[in-house]
Amino acid sequence: MIFARSLMEDRHVVLKSRQEIVEMKAANRIVAEILDAIKGIVRPGITTEELNGFAEEKLREKKAKPAFKGYRGYPKALCTSVNSQVVHGIPSRTPLKDGDLLSIDFGAYYKGFYGDAAITIPVGNVSDEALRLKNIAEEALYAGIKKAYPGNRLSDISFAIQSLVEKNGFSVVREFVGHGIGRSLHEEPQVPNFGCPGLGVRLKAGMVLAIEPMINAGGSEVKILQDGWTAVTKDGSLSAHFEHTVAITEDGPVILTRLDG
Repeated sequence: MIFARSLMEDRHVVLKSRQEIVEMKAANRIVAEILDAIKGIVRPGITTEELNGFAEEKLREKKAKPAFKGYRGYPKALCTSVNSQVVHGIPSRTPLKDGDLLSIDFGAYYKGFYGDAAITIPVGNVSDEALRLKNIAEEALYAGIKKAYPGNRLSDISFAIQSLVEKNGFSVVREFVGHGIGRSLHEEPQVPNFGCPGLGVRLKAGMVLAIEPMINAGGSEVKILQDGWTAVTKDGSLSAHFEHTVAITEDGPVILTRLDG
């Protein structure tokens, strides 16, 4: 997750070889496995600090390192954003409550490569609005992935995400975007979740993108809290976030952060 710079500049896009994509699968598999394990322990009463400790222990077991901890001074392995928090929420000792909507962004570094993914998890019994927001955010992610074919333009991904979200009455966050990923956590190109189709870099086999729509139940505007990290919706509405790391191959997109491939 990075701040949007400008509309899809083509600067130093890094293409991976087939072998590098194979090697990237290991880091991304670790991310997928740990996020899946976290889903199994999320419940009312648990704290996001406990979830962070759980993730760090699992990373040590797998001999991997947290991608986010220490990055530009970020203090934790997980980003845990609750309800109106959009992204970069810092794990805390505040217990989760029944009805909360929890977004978790998580990355790992393993054998020279990074993996990155995000999920949104209902805590206990959530409202119909929260559940629908979560579902549309995930649908939007897959709508974008379906456009990740060689020959398409980068903004075809962006347009597919924005169209699905707005058709369902929600808004797309514009201050933060997805990104390329590989031997660095953030590589070119940036991947906005909004825009007109047919613009930006031409997609090529060998690109690996972290595609990550963040959507709000209300308006699209966000603000940063005093901790310097946590982004929240300006109007206090709920937010949801999903992300996959996706390799573009000659045959189309391959999702590296899915357990079933």
